[in-house]
Amino acid sequence: MNDGNASDRPLSGICDTHMHVYGPADRFPSSGLEPGATFDDYMKLRARLGITKTVYVQPSGYGRDHACLFDALARDDGNARGVAIVGVEAIKSDLRKLNDAGVRGVRFHSLAKGCLPISDLEPVAKYIADMGWHVIVQTAGDELPEIEERLSRLPCDVVIDHFGRMPEGAGVDHPAFQCLLRLLGRSHIWLKLSAPYYIAPDFETAGSGPERVRQLRDVAPDRLLWGSNWPHPSLGPDEKPDDEKLLTLVRSWCGEDWPNVAVENPARLYGF
Repeated sequence: MNDGNASDRPLSGICDTHMHVYGPADRFPSSGLEPGATFDDYMKLRARLGITKTVYVQPSGYGRDHACLFDALARDDGNARGVAIVGVEAIKSDLRKLNDAGVRGVRFHSLAKGCLPISDLEPVAKYIADMGWHVIVQTAGDELPEIEERLSRLPCDVVIDHFGRMPEGAGVDHPAFQCLLRLLGRSHIWLKLSAPYYIAPDFETAGSGPERVRQLRDVAPDRLLWGSNWPHPSLGPDEKPDDEKLLTLVRSWCGEDWPNVAVENPARLYGF
């Protein structure tokens, strides 16, 4: 694969497919507010990184209260899509309201309270499939083999978060990573190359990063996505990474596939 210098050239139309906004607290209170993570704060980051489109992912702390998400989608009209936390309890008119606002998916998370549980995958996927929505799934990498067949049979697109959250130190031969490759061999399954610090605390020097992405690119270059995971809510105030450095790192791993990952793939999935 000849990567050349494609990853070094400026690129227009970059889409951030995974981030969260919080507050301001007086308008959108939550027990899990992140300081300095409002819509206005994100706009500053987006301008600095050259991002033009965004997928706002409902924070787990807001649960099924989508007021902050609605606000961000309305203020970023035309440049935004959303992922909600909503299940079969919602009536179709509620789903249509979310859809009209720009929502295109629902969030499952086995590692945080407030999101949809993995046990609800099948009924929710069936319920949202006729909307053209997808599910995003965040779970520990070791759990992927346990739900591999379930994800493979879902009637809608599936987006796996954060490199599949592989076990720390796991190489490309690890059963969890081999499961991820098999999943990506199915045409309805996508992967976000986001939050590389979940690969290993020393992700910048982790030797498996480039090889991992090379194999992912070989299997599904048309179904890889990039996301900032800003403002990195799982990390403490002194652990927050430099977002420009994160983008540059993932871009270098993607090489000549960076335009697909950053622009073309999200435009196709989210209908930009």
